[in-house]
Amino acid sequence: MSPAKKAPTKKKPAKSAPRKSAPTTSAKAKRTMSDDHKAAIAVGRVQNKAVADYLDGLEATKRGPGRRRTPESITAQLAATDASLATATGIQKLELLQKRIGLTNDLASFDNQDVDIEALQAAFIEHAAGYSQRKNISPKAWRQAGVTAATLKAAGIK
Repeated sequence: MSPAKKAPTKKKPAKSAPRKSAPTTSAKAKRTMSDDHKAAIAVGRVQNKAVADYLDGLEATKRGPGRRRTPESITAQLAATDASLATATGIQKLELLQKRIGLTNDLASFDNQDVDIEALQAAFIEHAAGYSQRKNISPKAWRQAGVTAATLKAAGIK
């Protein structure tokens, strides 16, 4: 090493204050919930589940715009697509193959729509008023979420 350059010096870590340990008591105060509090939490869970299940059910059975599709109509479209595939070439064949994949997926999605909306609605009607009051949810918010006015009236939400 040349005399002009000095070797880098290592910095010593700053001394920290010694850590204070928690007091060691053998009988630590245990926090407990009252039975009323536990019951209130349980009611809240039941209300939340009923509302969430109903809103999810509404979303699952929600119709899109246009004519309602049935498994029969999709099967008919699938048969027509397969018939067209026999004579198609090039790009047209590629597009028909994609259409067939989409129709097959649509047909399979009908099997996954086993939502008993009436049972979900009954549970919603039973618990929605309490949930709405506890969470301060307005009827307008329920309507915007897709809940019908008749369902809100049956639930006692005005």
